[in-house]
Amino acid sequence: MIICKSADEIRLMREAGRIVAKVFSKIEEIIKPGIATDYIDKIAEEIITGEKAVPAFKGYVGKVGKKPFPSNVCISIDEQVVHGIPGKRVIRDGELVSIDIGVKINGFYGDAARTYKVGNVSKIAERLWNATKDALDESIELCVVGNRLSDVSNKIETKAKVDGFSVVKDFVGHGIGREMHEEPQILNYGPPGQGPVLKRGMVLAIEPMFNQGSSDVEILNDLWTVVTSDRKLSCHFEDTVAVLENGPLILTRI
Repeated sequence: MIICKSADEIRLMREAGRIVAKVFSKIEEIIKPGIATDYIDKIAEEIITGEKAVPAFKGYVGKVGKKPFPSNVCISIDEQVVHGIPGKRVIRDGELVSIDIGVKINGFYGDAARTYKVGNVSKIAERLWNATKDALDESIELCVVGNRLSDVSNKIETKAKVDGFSVVKDFVGHGIGREMHEEPQILNYGPPGQGPVLKRGMVLAIEPMFNQGSSDVEILNDLWTVVTSDRKLSCHFEDTVAVLENGPLILTRI
């Protein structure tokens, strides 16, 4: 069942989204070659808990992993698609670094992801980054009352195909609210004009994941980190978006 949120509930979700955006603002200041991913994780935890919120991912047990996620945020680099675990790995010049952040406060969740171009990235990395970010922005524009959910999915897939990339099919976007993952699932592919009609109060976590090569992915031995099967680059963006009568409201941007 898709749960539509009231204006008051969306206001509470906007607070969770504000904290997510605040963490990203700090990360933009500090991310550079030479810093370790666990340092970013520590900074994120300090900001989130300083706002009297909870890092939503820490301890999360999902369908992918058979053990709780050990960190506050997900950090995935280059061929890592999603769910990378922060650690001692040092970020290097030219890498694509995807950071996924979830926050819970006042009983509601906010969820977003950004991919950062660190230093001097390759031309293909630049193209992949632009295509994925544009896919998110263009698909959000379709989060309008009366559209179909698959209109959003089709926009993402079409953007990938036009730019010569593939979409990850094994992991998808989702509804969000009092639970991190609610109905509906939001595929990054498919024909337009299908699925539920978008209604006022729906809140969606839209997250295109584009691969340089094949859409196939696999999970590493840590039971969390998802990588491209061909070990080519991947890129990931995400925002939490509320469908309102006057159009989409992005809750995870300041």
